[in-house]
Amino acid sequence: MLTNKIAITSLASISPLGSEADWIWKQYLSPETLITTQVYNGQTRLVAAIPQELRLQIEALRTEDSKYKALDETVLMAMLASRQAVAQAGWKSGDAFGINIGSSRGATQLFEKYHKEFLETGKTATLTSPTTTLGNISSWIAHDLKSSGPEISHSITCSTALHAVLNAVAWLQSGLATKFLVGGSEAPLTPFTLAQMQALKIYANPDCSNQTNKEADCQSEPVEDLSLKYPCRAFDFTKTKNTMVLGEAAAVACLEVGHNPKALGYITGIGYATDDLQHNISISEEALCFQKSMAMALQNTPLEEVDAIVMHAPGTLKGDTSEYKAIQKIFGDTLPMLTTNKWKIGHTFGASGMLNLELALLMLQHQTFIGIPYAPESNPRKTIRKVLLNAVGFGGNAVSVLVATR
Repeated sequence: MLTNKIAITSLASISPLGSEADWIWKQYLSPETLITTQVYNGQTRLVAAIPQELRLQIEALRTEDSKYKALDETVLMAMLASRQAVAQAGWKSGDAFGINIGSSRGATQLFEKYHKEFLETGKTATLTSPTTTLGNISSWIAHDLKSSGPEISHSITCSTALHAVLNAVAWLQSGLATKFLVGGSEAPLTPFTLAQMQALKIYANPDCSNQTNKEADCQSEPVEDLSLKYPCRAFDFTKTKNTMVLGEAAAVACLEVGHNPKALGYITGIGYATDDLQHNISISEEALCFQKSMAMALQNTPLEEVDAIVMHAPGTLKGDTSEYKAIQKIFGDTLPMLTTNKWKIGHTFGASGMLNLELALLMLQHQTFIGIPYAPESNPRKTIRKVLLNAVGFGGNAVSVLVATR
């Protein structure tokens, strides 16, 4: 149980949706997906990439400071989003605030680049190790913002960003800090990372319709159906194959203790749990980890007050089904409105939980539920008072966070 209010005083992101709050909301109001096809090492892959104008801003950072030239995109994206977030919150350079920004995969682009060079030459660049370590995101952001609080980095797969929220809440509740910058950053659109997901046979294939995914490639002719219009079929129980798609993003939020007139919303409950693993990549059939994390986040909150859930729902057969079963176990026959954003922006791994928080705050702000175009809306509510958001990753490390307008 939280003893103090935790205000979310800003949230900034760089994602396929863009980076400006008004434009992000307009994108959510559109039923169109932002998933497209790109070619990696001669292979056509479905991905959700950030807009070109944002990539130009990232590249501009490399010339802004000579030390930034060698940094991975995970760091640079997080840096741009963090600058925007602290400006919105009114924090100043040199302020005493903590930073906890992590990544599931880390510096995938640089790591693959340096490893390729090593295989070709037997040598590697001087900065290979410091620029590919997972711990350098928060450190570089602290350097860029001149903050004087604690710096924490971690990797807890796809729940990384929401685990950062948990850590920050603990610091804020303890009185060891009054402000914390939290989030996640992921730049996974690289040949090796995409090949890893393809090898797991959980990735959407751009060349086939909704058929059983038995092999890495499907030979059927494309047809005009919803599985081509929406390649990632997150939370679609009619699908017969895995349809996960990767996206890239960085998203961070400013958290402060107590009531705040700038608050976009408040964190009113947190929960976490780890599954007893039955397989390297999947959670239990009824997602016991989600059942436990949601129950913890919802303690002392009447279930009828939860109007919506932003699900993890990665678009895989087992992932979507098990989370839904967990929600049914907790809420019974009266389910909140259920949604996910992965059909639109793909799965952004360590940043995905913070993008779930962004969607939750936007729905609270605009009092408008953003559903899934191909899924029926369940139990529509007149108002949106509280939104629960979920994240989980390899290892069954579930996190649930409850947010409200006050």
